[in-house]
Amino acid sequence: MAGNTFGHRFRVTTFGESHGVALGGVVDGVPAGLALSEADLQPQLDRRRPGQSRLVTPRREADRVRLLAGVFDGRTTGAPVAFTFENGDVDSSKYEDLRELYRPSHADFTYEARYGHRDWRGGGRSSARETVARVAAGAIAERVLASLCPGASVVCWVSAVGDVEAAGIDPLSVAREAVDRNDVRCPEPESAERMEELIRSVRREKDSIGGMVSGVIRGLPAGLGAPVFDRFEAELARGMMSLPAAKGFEVGSGFAGTRMRGSAHNDPFWHDGDRVRTRTNHSGGVQGGITTGEPVTFRVAFKPVATIFRSQETVNRSGESVTFAARGRHDPCVLPRAVPIVEAMAALVAVDAVLGGLGVRVPAAD
Repeated sequence: MAGNTFGHRFRVTTFGESHGVALGGVVDGVPAGLALSEADLQPQLDRRRPGQSRLVTPRREADRVRLLAGVFDGRTTGAPVAFTFENGDVDSSKYEDLRELYRPSHADFTYEARYGHRDWRGGGRSSARETVARVAAGAIAERVLASLCPGASVVCWVSAVGDVEAAGIDPLSVAREAVDRNDVRCPEPESAERMEELIRSVRREKDSIGGMVSGVIRGLPAGLGAPVFDRFEAELARGMMSLPAAKGFEVGSGFAGTRMRGSAHNDPFWHDGDRVRTRTNHSGGVQGGITTGEPVTFRVAFKPVATIFRSQETVNRSGESVTFAARGRHDPCVLPRAVPIVEAMAALVAVDAVLGGLGVRVPAAD
Protein backbone atom coordinates (compact mmCIF):
# COMPACT_ATOMS: atom_id res chain seq x y z
CA MET A 1 0.00 0.00 0.00
CA ALA A 2 1.48 3.30 -1.13
CA GLY A 3 0.02 6.74 -0.47
CA ASN A 4 0.76 7.09 3.24
CA THR A 5 3.04 10.12 2.83
CA PHE A 6 2.01 13.76 2.34
CA GLY A 7 4.15 16.76 1.44
CA HIS A 8 7.24 17.63 -0.56
CA ARG A 9 9.86 19.32 1.66
CA PHE A 10 7.98 18.78 4.92
CA ARG A 11 6.93 15.15 4.55
CA VAL A 12 4.59 13.27 6.87
CA THR A 13 4.12 9.49 6.88
CA THR A 14 1.45 7.96 9.11
CA PHE A 15 0.95 4.32 10.13
CA GLY A 16 -1.37 2.18 12.23
CA GLU A 17 -4.96 0.94 12.33
CA SER A 18 -8.02 1.86 14.36
CA HIS A 19 -7.98 -1.31 16.48
CA GLY A 20 -4.28 -2.15 16.19
CA VAL A 21 -1.65 -1.90 18.90
CA ALA A 22 -0.67 1.68 18.10
CA LEU A 23 -0.70 4.48 15.54
CA GLY A 24 2.02 6.96 14.75
CA GLY A 25 3.92 9.05 12.28
CA VAL A 26 7.28 10.22 10.99
CA VAL A 27 7.91 13.82 9.95
CA ASP A 28 10.86 14.45 7.65
CA GLY A 29 12.07 17.99 6.97
CA VAL A 30 11.76 19.50 10.44
CA PRO A 31 14.51 22.16 10.78
CA ALA A 32 17.11 21.56 13.48
CA GLY A 33 17.11 23.61 16.67
CA LEU A 34 13.34 23.94 17.09
CA ALA A 35 12.18 23.71 20.71
CA LEU A 36 9.81 20.74 20.80
CA SER A 37 8.30 18.52 23.45
CA GLU A 38 5.34 16.20 23.85
CA ALA A 39 3.59 18.96 25.78
CA ASP A 40 3.74 21.15 22.67
CA LEU A 41 1.74 18.60 20.67
CA GLN A 42 -0.81 17.53 23.27
CA PRO A 43 -3.22 20.52 23.20
CA GLN A 44 -4.22 19.93 19.58
CA LEU A 45 -4.45 16.18 20.20
CA ASP A 46 -6.78 16.81 23.12
CA ARG A 47 -9.06 18.81 20.81
CA ARG A 48 -9.25 15.86 18.39
CA ARG A 49 -9.51 12.95 20.83
CA PRO A 50 -12.69 10.89 21.19
CA GLY A 51 -14.85 11.01 24.30
CA GLN A 52 -14.38 14.76 24.89
CA SER A 53 -18.09 15.68 24.90
CA ARG A 54 -21.58 14.26 24.50
CA LEU A 55 -21.57 15.28 20.83
CA VAL A 56 -18.86 12.77 19.84
CA THR A 57 -18.06 9.07 20.11
CA PRO A 58 -17.79 7.80 23.71
CA ARG A 59 -14.65 5.80 22.90
CA ARG A 60 -12.08 6.73 25.55
CA GLU A 61 -8.59 7.29 24.19
CA ALA A 62 -6.11 9.52 25.99
CA ASP A 63 -4.12 9.96 22.76
CA ARG A 64 -1.00 10.74 24.75
CA VAL A 65 1.82 11.28 22.30
CA ARG A 66 5.24 9.72 22.78
CA LEU A 67 8.18 11.22 20.93
CA LEU A 68 10.58 8.50 19.76
CA ALA A 69 13.20 10.22 17.64
CA GLY A 70 14.41 13.50 16.19
CA VAL A 71 14.51 15.45 19.46
CA PHE A 72 17.45 15.77 21.85
CA ASP A 73 17.70 18.03 24.92
CA GLY A 74 14.34 19.54 24.02
CA ARG A 75 15.27 20.58 20.47
CA THR A 76 14.92 19.00 17.07
CA THR A 77 18.10 17.58 15.57
CA GLY A 78 17.13 17.85 11.91
CA ALA A 79 16.57 14.08 11.78
CA PRO A 80 13.07 12.67 11.19
CA VAL A 81 10.75 13.25 14.15
CA ALA A 82 8.89 10.05 15.04
CA PHE A 83 6.00 9.62 17.48
CA THR A 84 3.41 7.01 18.50
CA PHE A 85 0.07 6.64 20.28
CA GLU A 86 -1.08 3.47 21.97
CA ASN A 87 -4.63 2.31 21.38
CA GLY A 88 -6.21 1.79 24.79
CA ASP A 89 -10.01 1.56 24.60
CA VAL A 90 -10.31 -1.05 21.83
CA ASP A 91 -13.44 -3.21 21.56
CA SER A 92 -13.51 -5.21 18.33
CA SER A 93 -16.41 -7.41 19.45
CA LYS A 94 -18.95 -4.95 17.99
CA TYR A 95 -17.49 -5.64 14.54
CA GLU A 96 -17.62 -9.46 14.65
CA ASP A 97 -21.09 -9.51 13.07
CA LEU A 98 -19.91 -7.13 10.33
CA ARG A 99 -16.74 -8.85 9.21
CA GLU A 100 -18.48 -10.51 6.24
CA LEU A 101 -20.62 -7.48 5.33
CA TYR A 102 -20.02 -4.50 3.09
CA ARG A 103 -21.30 -1.55 5.12
CA PRO A 104 -22.94 1.18 2.97
CA SER A 105 -20.66 4.15 2.21
CA HIS A 106 -17.71 2.62 4.10
CA ALA A 107 -14.41 1.45 2.64
CA ASP A 108 -15.20 -2.25 3.22
CA PHE A 109 -15.97 -3.20 -0.39
CA THR A 110 -13.54 -0.84 -2.10
CA TYR A 111 -10.65 -1.71 0.23
CA GLU A 112 -11.17 -5.41 -0.43
CA ALA A 113 -11.52 -4.78 -4.17
CA ARG A 114 -8.18 -2.95 -4.12
CA TYR A 115 -6.12 -5.18 -1.79
CA GLY A 116 -8.00 -8.46 -1.51
CA HIS A 117 -7.63 -8.46 2.27
CA ARG A 118 -8.83 -6.00 4.89
CA ASP A 119 -8.79 -5.32 8.61
CA TRP A 120 -12.51 -5.29 9.47
CA ARG A 121 -11.97 -4.07 13.05
CA GLY A 122 -13.22 -0.52 13.15
CA GLY A 123 -12.30 0.16 9.54
CA GLY A 124 -8.60 -0.62 9.96
CA ARG A 125 -6.38 1.76 8.03
CA SER A 126 -9.35 3.57 6.46
CA SER A 127 -10.65 4.67 9.87
CA ALA A 128 -10.64 8.34 10.83
CA ARG A 129 -8.56 7.27 13.84
CA GLU A 130 -5.57 7.57 11.48
CA THR A 131 -5.91 11.35 11.70
CA VAL A 132 -4.46 11.41 15.24
CA ALA A 133 -1.02 11.21 13.61
CA ARG A 134 -1.86 14.05 11.23
CA VAL A 135 -2.79 16.28 14.13
CA ALA A 136 0.53 15.59 15.86
CA ALA A 137 2.39 16.36 12.62
CA GLY A 138 0.29 19.49 12.17
CA ALA A 139 1.19 20.66 15.67
CA ILE A 140 4.87 20.31 14.74
CA ALA A 141 4.19 22.20 11.51
CA GLU A 142 2.57 25.05 13.44
CA ARG A 143 5.70 25.46 15.56
CA VAL A 144 7.88 25.47 12.44
CA LEU A 145 5.52 28.00 10.81
CA ALA A 146 5.72 30.29 13.86
CA SER A 147 9.53 30.19 13.73
CA LEU A 148 9.73 30.91 9.99
CA CYS A 149 6.81 33.34 9.72
CA PRO A 150 6.32 35.10 13.06
CA GLY A 151 2.70 36.08 13.47
CA ALA A 152 1.38 33.42 11.09
CA SER A 153 -1.55 31.38 12.39
CA VAL A 154 -4.13 28.79 11.37
CA VAL A 155 -7.67 28.89 12.77
CA CYS A 156 -10.63 26.73 11.76
CA TRP A 157 -14.20 26.51 13.01
CA VAL A 158 -17.50 24.76 12.34
CA SER A 159 -19.49 27.07 10.06
CA ALA A 160 -22.41 24.77 9.25
CA VAL A 161 -24.10 21.63 10.53
CA GLY A 162 -26.83 20.43 8.20
CA ASP A 163 -28.94 23.46 7.30
CA VAL A 164 -27.77 25.47 10.34
CA GLU A 165 -25.17 27.92 9.06
CA ALA A 166 -23.26 30.48 11.12
CA ALA A 167 -22.91 33.99 9.76
CA GLY A 168 -20.89 37.05 10.70
CA ILE A 169 -17.65 35.28 11.65
CA ASP A 170 -14.69 37.49 10.74
CA PRO A 171 -11.76 35.41 9.42
CA LEU A 172 -9.41 38.31 10.18
CA SER A 173 -10.03 38.18 13.92
CA VAL A 174 -11.54 34.80 14.86
CA ALA A 175 -9.44 33.00 17.50
CA ARG A 176 -9.24 29.44 18.77
CA GLU A 177 -10.34 30.58 22.20
CA ALA A 178 -13.68 31.67 20.73
CA VAL A 179 -13.95 28.48 18.69
CA ASP A 180 -13.47 26.30 21.79
CA ARG A 181 -16.06 28.04 23.96
CA ASN A 182 -18.62 25.37 23.09
CA ASP A 183 -18.55 21.67 22.25
CA VAL A 184 -19.52 22.08 18.60
CA ARG A 185 -16.62 24.53 17.97
CA CYS A 186 -18.61 27.31 16.33
CA PRO A 187 -17.58 30.80 17.51
CA GLU A 188 -21.05 32.26 16.94
CA PRO A 189 -22.99 31.38 20.13
CA GLU A 190 -26.54 31.38 18.80
CA SER A 191 -25.66 29.21 15.81
CA ALA A 192 -23.58 26.93 18.04
CA GLU A 193 -26.57 26.26 20.27
CA ARG A 194 -28.75 25.37 17.29
CA MET A 195 -26.00 23.13 15.86
CA GLU A 196 -25.61 21.25 19.14
CA GLU A 197 -29.35 20.66 19.42
CA LEU A 198 -29.43 19.39 15.82
CA ILE A 199 -26.60 16.92 16.49
CA ARG A 200 -28.31 15.69 19.67
CA SER A 201 -31.58 15.26 17.77
CA VAL A 202 -29.87 13.32 14.99
CA ARG A 203 -28.19 11.05 17.56
CA ARG A 204 -31.54 10.32 19.23
CA GLU A 205 -32.86 9.33 15.80
CA LYS A 206 -29.92 6.92 15.37
CA ASP A 207 -28.77 8.89 12.35
CA SER A 208 -25.87 11.18 11.40
CA ILE A 209 -25.34 14.57 9.78
CA GLY A 210 -22.64 16.51 7.92
CA GLY A 211 -21.62 20.13 7.52
CA MET A 212 -18.81 22.58 6.87
CA VAL A 213 -15.52 23.56 8.47
CA SER A 214 -14.20 26.99 7.52
CA GLY A 215 -10.59 28.01 7.93
CA VAL A 216 -8.10 30.83 7.56
CA ILE A 217 -4.30 30.93 7.32
CA ARG A 218 -3.15 34.39 8.36
CA GLY A 219 0.27 35.97 8.12
CA LEU A 220 1.69 34.16 5.09
CA PRO A 221 3.89 36.29 2.80
CA ALA A 222 3.10 36.89 -0.84
CA GLY A 223 4.90 34.60 -3.27
CA LEU A 224 4.29 31.07 -1.94
CA GLY A 225 3.25 28.36 -4.38
CA ALA A 226 3.63 27.91 -8.13
CA PRO A 227 1.47 28.64 -11.17
CA VAL A 228 0.86 25.17 -12.64
CA PHE A 229 0.57 21.81 -10.84
CA ASP A 230 1.93 22.94 -7.48
CA ARG A 231 -0.55 25.74 -6.98
CA PHE A 232 -0.98 26.67 -3.33
CA GLU A 233 -4.72 26.09 -3.40
CA ALA A 234 -4.24 22.78 -5.23
CA GLU A 235 -1.95 21.52 -2.46
CA LEU A 236 -4.46 22.74 0.11
CA ALA A 237 -7.29 20.97 -1.72
CA ARG A 238 -5.27 17.75 -1.91
CA GLY A 239 -4.65 17.84 1.81
CA MET A 240 -8.26 18.52 2.71
CA MET A 241 -9.74 16.02 0.31
CA SER A 242 -7.48 13.32 1.77
CA LEU A 243 -9.43 13.58 5.03
CA PRO A 244 -12.02 10.91 5.85
CA ALA A 245 -15.59 12.08 5.08
CA ALA A 246 -14.40 15.17 3.14
CA LYS A 247 -16.52 15.65 0.02
CA GLY A 248 -15.91 19.21 -1.09
CA PHE A 249 -13.38 22.04 -0.95
CA GLU A 250 -13.40 25.70 -1.91
CA VAL A 251 -11.03 28.63 -1.52
CA GLY A 252 -12.05 32.28 -1.30
CA SER A 253 -15.45 32.90 -2.88
CA GLY A 254 -15.52 29.27 -4.01
CA PHE A 255 -18.75 28.12 -5.61
CA ALA A 256 -20.52 31.35 -4.67
CA GLY A 257 -18.12 33.12 -7.04
CA THR A 258 -19.77 31.39 -9.99
CA ARG A 259 -22.80 33.63 -9.44
CA MET A 260 -20.76 36.86 -9.54
CA ARG A 261 -19.62 39.09 -12.39
CA GLY A 262 -15.92 39.61 -12.95
CA SER A 263 -16.33 43.31 -12.23
CA ALA A 264 -17.53 42.43 -8.71
CA HIS A 265 -15.27 39.44 -8.14
CA ASN A 266 -11.92 41.01 -9.06
CA ASP A 267 -9.77 42.11 -6.10
CA PRO A 268 -8.39 45.64 -6.74
CA PHE A 269 -4.78 46.25 -5.68
CA TRP A 270 -3.60 49.18 -3.57
CA HIS A 271 -0.41 50.32 -1.83
CA ASP A 272 -0.41 49.97 1.95
CA GLY A 273 2.88 51.70 2.67
CA ASP A 274 5.52 49.56 0.99
CA ARG A 275 3.19 46.56 0.69
CA VAL A 276 0.86 45.73 -2.19
CA ARG A 277 -2.53 44.56 -0.92
CA THR A 278 -6.01 43.85 -2.27
CA ARG A 279 -9.07 45.79 -1.14
CA THR A 280 -11.26 42.68 -1.29
CA ASN A 281 -10.29 39.04 -0.96
CA HIS A 282 -12.61 37.03 -3.19
CA SER A 283 -9.47 35.19 -4.34
CA GLY A 284 -9.03 33.80 -0.85
CA GLY A 285 -5.41 34.93 -0.63
CA VAL A 286 -4.27 33.04 -3.73
CA GLN A 287 -3.98 34.28 -7.34
CA GLY A 288 -2.41 32.28 -10.14
CA GLY A 289 -1.61 29.53 -7.65
CA ILE A 290 0.59 31.88 -5.59
CA THR A 291 -0.23 33.58 -2.29
CA THR A 292 -1.02 37.30 -2.34
CA GLY A 293 -0.14 37.97 1.28
CA GLU A 294 -3.82 38.31 2.21
CA PRO A 295 -5.43 35.72 4.50
CA VAL A 296 -5.98 32.36 2.82
CA THR A 297 -9.64 31.49 3.38
CA PHE A 298 -11.25 28.14 2.59
CA ARG A 299 -14.06 25.72 3.46
CA VAL A 300 -14.24 21.93 3.61
CA ALA A 301 -17.50 20.00 3.26
CA PHE A 302 -17.94 16.81 5.30
CA LYS A 303 -20.58 14.21 4.58
CA PRO A 304 -22.73 12.56 7.26
CA VAL A 305 -20.94 9.82 9.19
CA ALA A 306 -21.46 6.54 7.32
CA THR A 307 -22.07 4.47 10.47
CA ILE A 308 -25.66 4.83 11.67
CA PHE A 309 -27.61 2.67 14.09
CA ARG A 310 -30.68 2.17 11.91
CA SER A 311 -31.42 -1.00 9.95
CA GLN A 312 -29.81 -0.92 6.50
CA GLU A 313 -29.80 -3.13 3.44
CA THR A 314 -26.52 -4.44 2.04
CA VAL A 315 -24.82 -7.59 0.75
CA ASN A 316 -22.22 -9.89 2.26
CA ARG A 317 -19.08 -11.39 0.76
CA SER A 318 -21.08 -14.41 -0.40
CA GLY A 319 -23.35 -12.21 -2.48
CA GLU A 320 -26.40 -12.57 -0.23
CA SER A 321 -28.68 -9.66 0.58
CA VAL A 322 -28.78 -8.94 4.31
CA THR A 323 -30.24 -6.45 6.75
CA PHE A 324 -28.06 -5.17 9.57
CA ALA A 325 -27.83 -2.44 12.21
CA ALA A 326 -24.42 -1.12 13.21
CA ARG A 327 -23.15 -1.37 16.77
CA GLY A 328 -20.19 0.23 18.48
CA ARG A 329 -19.16 3.79 19.31
CA HIS A 330 -19.33 6.41 16.62
CA ASP A 331 -19.65 10.16 16.10
CA PRO A 332 -23.08 11.34 14.92
CA CYS A 333 -21.25 14.26 13.29
CA VAL A 334 -17.54 14.60 12.48
CA LEU A 335 -17.47 18.40 12.56
CA PRO A 336 -16.47 19.16 16.20
CA ARG A 337 -13.45 16.84 16.07
CA ALA A 338 -12.63 17.74 12.45
CA VAL A 339 -11.60 21.30 13.35
CA PRO A 340 -8.06 20.47 14.64
CA ILE A 341 -7.63 17.94 11.82
CA VAL A 342 -8.35 20.58 9.17
CA GLU A 343 -6.01 22.96 11.00
CA ALA A 344 -3.30 20.30 10.86
CA MET A 345 -3.58 19.82 7.11
CA ALA A 346 -3.56 23.60 6.54
CA ALA A 347 -0.42 23.96 8.67
CA LEU A 348 1.32 21.14 6.80
CA VAL A 349 0.59 22.76 3.43
CA ALA A 350 1.67 26.20 4.66
CA VAL A 351 4.99 25.00 6.08
CA ASP A 352 5.72 22.96 2.97
CA ALA A 353 5.19 26.08 0.85
CA VAL A 354 7.30 28.29 3.15
CA LEU A 355 10.17 25.80 3.07
CA GLY A 356 9.92 25.94 -0.73
CA GLY A 357 10.95 29.58 -0.48
CA LEU A 358 9.92 32.56 -2.50
CA GLY A 359 12.05 31.69 -5.52
CA VAL A 360 14.50 33.97 -7.33
CA ARG A 361 13.31 37.51 -7.80
CA VAL A 362 14.56 39.64 -10.68
CA PRO A 363 15.49 43.15 -9.46
CA ALA A 364 13.29 45.90 -10.84
CA ALA A 365 14.83 48.05 -13.56
CA ASP A 366 16.06 51.52 -12.51
